[in-house]
Amino acid sequence: MKMLMLHALDYWLKPYEKNLESAENDAASISCRNAIVALIHVEAVDEDTPLNVVKKAIKNIKWLARKVGSDVIVLHSFAHLATSRADDNVARDILNHMAERLAAVGFTVQLTPFGYFNEFQIHVAGPSLAKVFVDI
Repeated sequence: MKMLMLHALDYWLKPYEKNLESAENDAASISCRNAIVALIHVEAVDEDTPLNVVKKAIKNIKWLARKVGSDVIVLHSFAHLATSRADDNVARDILNHMAERLAAVGFTVQLTPFGYFNEFQIHVAGPSLAKVFVDI
């Protein structure tokens, strides 16, 4: 998994176009402030140990959220950070599992629509800690 985490002072996303036949039809827009936006690329190798990948990803997200004082997390499937991709269903399951676990410990979690091209805007904070890349 590759993950680019951004401390977003302001974030909005609007579904633009469905790119997977299996994607839900009623994809919703998202808007939030003071959030950790995690752009997540699930790789084929992650299919071998999905629970381990979820555990490490959550640890990194929680760490950054505590550092910047945010309790809002946006999980955004973003298949543009590596060349290898996991199966669509595996990637969706991993993101859903991450969302469930983060919500269970008190975070407000939003998942961007899986299987869509989106238009989005991110106002990222200035400090270097506002932009963190992780290779799991």
